[in-house]
Amino acid sequence: MNLKRYTPTGCLKPFVKEFLIVESSVETQNRLLPDTAIVLAFRFSGAVSDPTENRSQLPVSVITGLRKSSRLLNYSKNTATLLVLFREGGAAAFFREPLHELFGFSLPFDDLIPRRSLAELEERLAEAPTNPHRIAMIEQFLIAKRLRTSPEPLINQAVASIKTAHGKTGIKTLAESLSISQDAFEKRFRRAVGTTPKQFATLVRFRHLITTHSSDQSLTDLAYEAGYFDQAHFIKDFRTFTDQTPHDFFKLPRYW
Repeated sequence: MNLKRYTPTGCLKPFVKEFLIVESSVETQNRLLPDTAIVLAFRFSGAVSDPTENRSQLPVSVITGLRKSSRLLNYSKNTATLLVLFREGGAAAFFREPLHELFGFSLPFDDLIPRRSLAELEERLAEAPTNPHRIAMIEQFLIAKRLRTSPEPLINQAVASIKTAHGKTGIKTLAESLSISQDAFEKRFRRAVGTTPKQFATLVRFRHLITTHSSDQSLTDLAYEAGYFDQAHFIKDFRTFTDQTPHDFFKLPRYW
């Protein structure tokens, strides 16, 4: 599987983390770990399917919310997909719908925008001569769809605080530091980011744990660093996140 990363242009940088082209010349399978980004996917060749769902093939254009468990996808030969990875809270600048309603789901993108305009975009993406041309098309599409010109400061500050603490954040304390009631904070956060502050902190904590793990670290130390004092509970949550035990997961040659 070949990955090509593209940086968004200036006006989209506050909202979009990166564009990613995923290409597979052979039939393959890939497990995706939960992350903190809402993702738009535009498949412009081949086919992608989810073996855990009844549908044999995913729609050409899909929007995926945050999720707490890993996901397995099958790619046919010569499949290519353009992914838009939004910054945390960034997708809220393009959609009026409360984004927490996407949690745990991948929906056809035409559930959110008119099918006619999406069909035209999909056709142009399939016919584009190069990937940079495709990125430019998606940038133009997003700029035209943008509802506001800057991210919400309070949400940005909350996300930054949770990330700085590697997910070990008290939500009540965080709300107090932002001078907002916990109930109002959680509602605004859910709507903009796509999940509750507590669940978001859990995602940040596990992603940090995985990226900083060292080969000589014991399972006890790993559980303690993740904030668990019950190893069995830690292993259960880790399996939910990766579909594997920590021991089996870290034996893999690569993970992302």
